[in-house]
Amino acid sequence: MNLTRSDAVELAKGVAAAEAGDNADVLVCPSNVYLDAVAGAVSGSKVAVGGQDVYFESGGAFTGETSTDMLKDVGCNYVILGHSERRNVIGECDTLINKKVHAALAAGLTPVLCVGELLQEREAGKTIEVVKSQMTGSLKDVSAEQMGKIVVAYEPVWAIGTGKTATPEQAQEVHADLRKMLADQYNQDVADAVQILYGGSVKPDNASELLGQPDIDGALVGGASLKADSFAAIIAAAK
Repeated sequence: MNLTRSDAVELAKGVAAAEAGDNADVLVCPSNVYLDAVAGAVSGSKVAVGGQDVYFESGGAFTGETSTDMLKDVGCNYVILGHSERRNVIGECDTLINKKVHAALAAGLTPVLCVGELLQEREAGKTIEVVKSQMTGSLKDVSAEQMGKIVVAYEPVWAIGTGKTATPEQAQEVHADLRKMLADQYNQDVADAVQILYGGSVKPDNASELLGQPDIDGALVGGASLKADSFAAIIAAAK
């Protein structure tokens, strides 16, 4: 929940100008009220646009919510689901997120499904237990074919906006476990194909090392994406 309309458009244009080449996927997910303006700002570039959330019903009396058709109508191809702030601030549960995953898939949107543990859960040694529970609940009744159309993002809640970052080794360990969960739940081909992003205080100075880990396929960037130059530096690290 950042920026004004003009700032959002300026940022989007800066990202579009920085993006070049075919070896990195770049996605921006602005606030819903600026989606149309941002989609226009990146039109003609290779920058994709997504929503920060969506509702699971196709329309009707759901005041304040946004449907998949609305997102698609303004140019979205992706939608973030189950972000830690939706889970831990707004109070969304895996059952609700699962409904949203199915709605997004049915509409042809690519879900970016977020999972991650709180600080007390990590300190209690429950990271894998928590992440596995979130994955299982959020992906209920999702087929292997559908799983190939989903992006997963691991975001340790204790490392978001705190300046703390999971070490590359800590992040890689969880990403490897996520990959194994997908192999166990589906098969190795699915596990190998799914993009697993890391989110948690990713910045230009740590992006290369994080993205250099074997099971980290990209980044879900928060604060550093609010300035075109820092986001461009992360894109460059990805390339």
